[in-house]
Amino acid sequence: MLEFVVRVVGVLVAFLVAPLLVGQAEHKVMAHMQSRLGPMYAGGFHGWAQLVADGVKFVQKESVVPTAADKRVFEWAPVVAILPYLAALAAIPLAPGVVGADLDSGLFFVLAVMSIGVLGSLMAGWGSGNKYSLLGGLRVAAQLMSYELPFVLSAASVAVAAGSLSLTGIAHAWNPWWLLWQLPGMVVFFIAGLAELQRPPFDMPVADSEVIFGPYTEYTGLRFAMFLLAEYAGIVVLAGLTTVLFLGGWSGPGPESIGWIWTLLKVALVSVVVIWVRVSFPRMRADQLQKLAWQGLVPVALLQLALTGVGVVLF
Repeated sequence: MLEFVVRVVGVLVAFLVAPLLVGQAEHKVMAHMQSRLGPMYAGGFHGWAQLVADGVKFVQKESVVPTAADKRVFEWAPVVAILPYLAALAAIPLAPGVVGADLDSGLFFVLAVMSIGVLGSLMAGWGSGNKYSLLGGLRVAAQLMSYELPFVLSAASVAVAAGSLSLTGIAHAWNPWWLLWQLPGMVVFFIAGLAELQRPPFDMPVADSEVIFGPYTEYTGLRFAMFLLAEYAGIVVLAGLTTVLFLGGWSGPGPESIGWIWTLLKVALVSVVVIWVRVSFPRMRADQLQKLAWQGLVPVALLQLALTGVGVVLF
């Protein structure tokens, strides 16, 4: 019972802290890459209080429910958007034995619950009673349908290589030469993951210059902050999955007892890459988005899966 409580508390602490750290890192990385001055001043030294200032700003704003909105759907949408990432984080191992829930089908579980998170955006668009929000929600649905397939196929390639659906088992089976063998799958997985999270350059459903912030147009205050927190939590989950599936998880120089440090470093590195992509690439058009998924990522993911099957049979 004590072990169960420790695991639950550990997952909750990680869920509350890690997304905030990613949010703070995004402020700082974007400030350096785009010469933004604002995020470097809040609180004094290096703008350490920028995230605190953002939190105070959201708390002070009034949470308004539009008259035409479906109140119950509108209010529950932020919760539906954020909770699946809490469940997903519980199944991602930090080190051998250091995991919230070591599931035999952990990979399947994480991929499934990550898909549920997108329903929050759909609910927000549908429940807002706003045509622009609805348009953004429909774009979410179209994007999810396009990128879910390459996302799952590239992850399946690693599961085939490891002979296991357990994330802990996959991390144990990882070999450094997978960095070359599974490289196309890793690229596909990362790109599709960005699209699943609606991160730039795949933020077409939000597209503040086109559809007035998409499904989140009518959200203010803490409800809007929950959507932002869900995005950062999604980055943590995507970085954690990429680390376990393609980068060896806790594998690194030194004893296995410090493996959790390597996991955290890899997750931090992947998170910075996610932020770098946001700063460096412009938003894609709708036709470009679909073309990349169906004519680019899906064939590569299928080819990677076939290559992995051949490799497993021969070697």
